Amino acid sequence: MTKKTLIIKIVLAILFVGCLFDWSYGYYELVRFLGMVGFGILAYDNYENNKTWFVIWLSSAILINPIFKIALGRELWNIVDIVWAILLIVSIFI
Repeated sequence: MTKKTLIIKIVLAILFVGCLFDWSYGYYELVRFLGMVGFGILAYDNYENNKTWFVIWLSSAILINPIFKIALGRELWNIVDIVWAILLIVSIFI
């Protein structure tokens, strides 16, 4: 794993845990944009090496994209944020 990938995973995990708190709407928009870019980079990095992680990161980038928003509700988004944070941390150690 490259240093760039490690930094992206740590930053995204922190941002997703931060989504569990009550922030202004701008924070969530920033997380959507950074999440889409970060997951896109992770998907690109895993395209040839690991198809499973590629699919996970690509589907995550599609789900979180800020252009065509998918409304899941606050509670469901909190669950998704926790799952993403766990996946990102676990993927560092695998």
